Amino acid sequence: MADIAPVEATKAASQQPKPYGTGYKLIGKDYQTPDMIAKVTGKSKYAEDFRAEGMLFCRLALSQMPHGRIKSIDASDALAMPGVKAVLTADDIPPQADYLDDNGRTIKASKWGERALASEPVYQGEPIFAVAAVDELTCAEAIERVKVDMEPLPFVIDPLDSLRPGGPNPRADGNVWVRPNPPAPPLPTLTSMKWTDADFADYDKGELPMGEAPDTWKFGDIDAGFKSAALILDESFVTPDVSHQCLEPRTAMAYWQNGKLHMHTGTQSTFQTVPAIARWMNMKPEDIVFISEYTGGGFGSKITGGITMIIPAVLSRKLNAPVMMRISREEEHYIGRARPSVMGRVKAGFDKNGRITALDMYTVTNAGSYDASGDGGSAARIVSLLYQPPAMRWRGITVMTNTPPRSAQSAPGGMQGIAIMEPVLAKAARKLGVDQVALRDVNCPEGKAEYGAPNAQGKRNYTTSCFMRDALDKGAEQFKWKERVAQQKRSGTKVRGLGVSLSCYVGGTIGFDGLIVVTPEGRVRFHSGIGNLGTESVMDVHRAGAEMLGVPWEMCDVVWGDTSKIMPYTCASGGSQTTHAMTRAAYSVATECKQKLKEVAAKSHGGGAESYDVVDGRVVHKGGGTVMTLAQAAQKAVELGGIYDGHQAPDGVHKQTKAAVAALAGQGLVVAAKDNYPRDGDTYSFVASFAEVEADIETGKYYITDFLAYGDVGTVLHPHSLGGQMLGRSILGIGHAIGQKWVFDPEYGVTVAKRFYQNKPPTILDVPVDMQWGALNIPDPETPVGARGVGEPPVGGGCASILNALSDALGDEIFQRAPVNPDTILASLEAGRPMQHPLVASI
Repeated sequence: MADIAPVEATKAASQQPKPYGTGYKLIGKDYQTPDMIAKVTGKSKYAEDFRAEGMLFCRLALSQMPHGRIKSIDASDALAMPGVKAVLTADDIPPQADYLDDNGRTIKASKWGERALASEPVYQGEPIFAVAAVDELTCAEAIERVKVDMEPLPFVIDPLDSLRPGGPNPRADGNVWVRPNPPAPPLPTLTSMKWTDADFADYDKGELPMGEAPDTWKFGDIDAGFKSAALILDESFVTPDVSHQCLEPRTAMAYWQNGKLHMHTGTQSTFQTVPAIARWMNMKPEDIVFISEYTGGGFGSKITGGITMIIPAVLSRKLNAPVMMRISREEEHYIGRARPSVMGRVKAGFDKNGRITALDMYTVTNAGSYDASGDGGSAARIVSLLYQPPAMRWRGITVMTNTPPRSAQSAPGGMQGIAIMEPVLAKAARKLGVDQVALRDVNCPEGKAEYGAPNAQGKRNYTTSCFMRDALDKGAEQFKWKERVAQQKRSGTKVRGLGVSLSCYVGGTIGFDGLIVVTPEGRVRFHSGIGNLGTESVMDVHRAGAEMLGVPWEMCDVVWGDTSKIMPYTCASGGSQTTHAMTRAAYSVATECKQKLKEVAAKSHGGGAESYDVVDGRVVHKGGGTVMTLAQAAQKAVELGGIYDGHQAPDGVHKQTKAAVAALAGQGLVVAAKDNYPRDGDTYSFVASFAEVEADIETGKYYITDFLAYGDVGTVLHPHSLGGQMLGRSILGIGHAIGQKWVFDPEYGVTVAKRFYQNKPPTILDVPVDMQWGALNIPDPETPVGARGVGEPPVGGGCASILNALSDALGDEIFQRAPVNPDTILASLEAGRPMQHPLVASI
């Protein structure tokens, strides 16, 4: 057992007040979010909680085949039942529309794109028709009476099976996604690609085949790097397919009123979901009212909701009645998305101190049945950033299979890349006799760290800032790494292991709009298009605006969750971009609002705007004394009109923001502004993760006894929220290490693990009682306020630190895949080598 003293010292240190928010009134301070009481009292309304007069229900019928073609659907018996109102098939679903991206390019609807209902289902569990009736029991009985004649078609579950000579394709068009060369729009196409028998020569030895790869890049002299290496490792590792498992399934309710579609469902991005609905319904965005005040988790699966939400909308239009579609847990497993498994092979060279000299990385990504996953490429970019190899080559291939659809899941690609790479570093440290933290210290990025592929001019992208080494050192100190390393590892059948991992992901984007209304009642109203998915960023970012504006938070309101309440052009809440992107927008609009308030004061009391300021919610003269309350300033703005009350929108903001300004005209001082602040580099956040495990070599059971995540995430906006994200997303990563995975029957192509008890997410019983976190609180110099996003950076470290702790406890020849289960440990310890199939994710 571990000595308890370092652990207790760590806990005592964590209880000290954290030095966040120095020099600020709002930023860095904890507070009660405006939606908190509704959430804890059950008054918050999710999509399933809404009801409307005359509401009908609908249920989905799912394909029982992994690939088939529907020859006919006979619904006559179902439609004859009392209470059954309609049966919807793929023929009733509108064709998806082309759309214009923000650069004005026309993006064509993909011929391989997902539809709400399928006539050629490409995975078991894909919706093929829906029944609307007076209640769900009637729907279920009606589904049993619908006769479906379906022709079975060839299917493939494992991407390597599809790549073998003569292997099956998931569709007649092919099996591999390829991307067109610029300047063509970035829509991938499907083609057929097979490898040779020679490529599979070492497959039975557990070595990932490395055949033809459509995606590749490199930099530096790889051959010279390997030649100078003191140690070269060549390792294969497989990451699991993992469901998003949002506690709120993608239930949706829809009705039509005055020619407009009113839609309720959970989403990560309220504003950005409207264009998606418009594209799926082939209608104008201005004819959609979207309501999503509360969302029960997304993790990347609901960035703009899900395409099945249009099923109740189409039924509602057909039946002229509101329609509720509730989704069961099993249905959510099929349509709710998952992280794609990535099979990776890494050849890495190290010098005697553990510094990487060269890196050769190959990835095979299982993209599922729709859309080309970018996780393989993302994995390589994150590895190139985190470990700063002087020379690196990446080759990758993305394969379609007849399995449920994949999508971005927290740190897409980054999590897999870190899980593939970190065990290689841990093994190298042991072989070289180098401390695990010290090895990462010599490899970790800093400053304007370069990453990824060179562009046409030979230049590589770089970060806005990076203080990863500081986070690693501070984290090791708080975790008492050196003291733990010195402790005894073995006690009877119990063996202790320590793990450390670097982790990072994108931390923000730029160029979005903020919108404020100062009302005649003296309230400051922030209009927000951010989704309320539990991260609190929907509120937190506007505190940066209130800080800049100089108003107490008690005078502020945040309007969110309903597009009829008017929203500005807002980022999608994915890729950890919200905090960074929307603090910039809030800061920009608050700066403009302050200027407008000073101009209104000058027009009312004389002098120039520079003679006035806004302090504690009052417009004051710099010479002393209050000249206007915010209520008075808002009333004056309405009198002035034009640029002050919304009758004239500012130049430079998005067309949707201009429409929002016009809709709010006359309600007070109406101010919109775009984030035009400069930024040198790309924004990333970084986390150092530390873990301790205790394994019983007699039973294979292991426990995580301690965990710490220490972040370089810029300025801390809201400590409690940050801590929740740091540890919550670490737990998401931990789930990949200890148990979560998809399992398929390879003969019939059907899903085996489709319930919580078969595909168990982590619970409070799986994590240490007192997990810890910390943050540097060093502002990013390339953004106002200095805040970066944090939702995704901890995920990879959560997974990899556990994997590394297990290999420290058990040895390097026990597993080469995640998750690691007790039966794997026992069998592998007895055999002295990994006993699970090393190159199949879905077992």
